[in-house]
Amino acid sequence: MAKITKDEFISSLKEMTILELKELVDAMKEEFGVDPSAVAVAAAPAAASVDEGPSTKTVVLKSAGGNKIAVIKIIKEITGLGLVEAKAMADNGGNIKENIPADEAQAIADQLTEAGAEVELA
Repeated sequence: MAKITKDEFISSLKEMTILELKELVDAMKEEFGVDPSAVAVAAAPAAASVDEGPSTKTVVLKSAGGNKIAVIKIIKEITGLGLVEAKAMADNGGNIKENIPADEAQAIADQLTEAGAEVELA
């Protein structure tokens, strides 16, 4: 079996679902007799001491802008709302998604901004 690099391993972890990650942890416990989640928990306080700002953000729609139809479609896709609810959100503004990872929030904000909306990350 060919060795994989650390970067390849991490890249493959990013593509896994939570269930697949749990199964991987269980398999590692069985194979090596070590609980990798215990190591991660022990290392977490050291990593948490680095202050990079809030780790979660809320995407707030200020205005749908001139291309409201495109914004409604994006809201509908992101939130899973129906057409009527997505239109109401585009008309009234408000929180599109709350307490999501900062990178995901930025991606959503970029998508909405490209469509012409005015968005704020809180």
